[in-house]
Amino acid sequence: MPEGYETVVGLEVHCELATATKLFCGCPNVFGAEPNTNICPVCLGLPGSLPVLNRRAVELAMRIGTALGCEIRPSVFHRKNYFYPDMPKDYQISQYDEPVNVNGRLELPDGSVVGIERAHIEEDTGKTTHVGATGRIHGASHSLVDYNRAGVPLVETVSAPDIRSAEQARAYVIELRGVLVATGASDGRMEEGSLRVDANISVRPTGSDILGTRCEVKNLNSLRSLVRAIEYEARRQVELLEAGGAVTQETRHWDEDAGVTHPLRSKEEAYDYRYFQEPDLVPLVPDAALLEAATAGEALLPSDRRRRIAEVFAAHGAEASAEQVLTVIELDLDQLVLDAVEVGADARLALARAANEAAARPDDARRLDPRAFADLVKMEHDGKLSATQSKTVLGALLEEGGDPADIAARLGYEALDTAELEAAVDRVIAESPDEWTRYVGGDAKVTGYFVGKVMQATKGRADGKVVSSVLAARRDEAAGR
Repeated sequence: MPEGYETVVGLEVHCELATATKLFCGCPNVFGAEPNTNICPVCLGLPGSLPVLNRRAVELAMRIGTALGCEIRPSVFHRKNYFYPDMPKDYQISQYDEPVNVNGRLELPDGSVVGIERAHIEEDTGKTTHVGATGRIHGASHSLVDYNRAGVPLVETVSAPDIRSAEQARAYVIELRGVLVATGASDGRMEEGSLRVDANISVRPTGSDILGTRCEVKNLNSLRSLVRAIEYEARRQVELLEAGGAVTQETRHWDEDAGVTHPLRSKEEAYDYRYFQEPDLVPLVPDAALLEAATAGEALLPSDRRRRIAEVFAAHGAEASAEQVLTVIELDLDQLVLDAVEVGADARLALARAANEAAARPDDARRLDPRAFADLVKMEHDGKLSATQSKTVLGALLEEGGDPADIAARLGYEALDTAELEAAVDRVIAESPDEWTRYVGGDAKVTGYFVGKVMQATKGRADGKVVSSVLAARRDEAAGR
């Protein structure tokens, strides 16, 4: 952002609920079926058909609200009237001024808090595919409509305009997705459209408390697109203001290939939708049994899991890397780390191996025996395996399971004694006089060169940290220190 401006972002995150059937009918709620096979008169809005509310969808929506600290209130369904070809009724059943969840909050890993204005229930639309080179309606030869998704239950979580950067927006979506998955309310798969994000973006002078005119960027279906769209749109608005223009409130489309937003339509206001109460549905007033079902068996939320890791690490006198913690929680590998630490593995090393090597194969890692993983970490920590050897053994463990000591023996990995290591270092120094002169003279850049040469000479048996230590000792001797 140019100096003197700040970005203000509010996000609308739409998640499909993990129900067996749609929101108001018995059609299957599944992804990937043949187009227009999971449809019926109700989700097509045919005359004479009547909606019946899915109780499980209400439970999951309230479970989301509870996890976000919302007030659970009696709610009402409305018709939101608009014409789109993928909305066969020409209206969407949604919640308007009396949603089920209001006034919540979401704490992010950095400690910042984003307010949750509402998390309401609504039905999804169908899917339109424009056939042509660009995939957009302009220039398309024809369009295809799949109504399988029409009527799938959604919860739309609307944040307060508390987000101040694209990276914070990214962290918010990751955290919210973790909540949705932990509660069992949604699978959170952005690549399948289960999670979609609209970003309301505005800019204002730094220090001002007056909100600028916002533009809504629709249907961002990846974290990369979210970050890029916010950064581009904020710069566009600043450049417009700096040139003496004014921001027009509108809905814009994100072009992933070009990296720009385009005007889509003028921003609708509530009166444009002609909301009125859905006459075929009664108000939703949750009873005690429904509230109990919504809160039963509450899972550990991402914030709880971060807190648990911090407590275990503190008990072992260690501090966890925030980035590595986020990775293992996102991939559901934090329990593997905690189980390994419980049976004696070094906490920091267990976390590093889980967040780096094991994270590359998360499905295999989740099936890994925690005790075998702990034994491997101990072997590396005790110097029985170098870091390179440990990673190789871990790869074999993920592939086939078994005992890390047996795998190491099969691979011919033995601890390198001190004399052999020092001899290898001296040999490499003798073979590289020019690089050695630079190293002794203080050029730290050649450290990697020497470590790599020693690793090559020992066929990966040396420990890189020990090699660096021996090199430093040899340098001090050569410099007469």
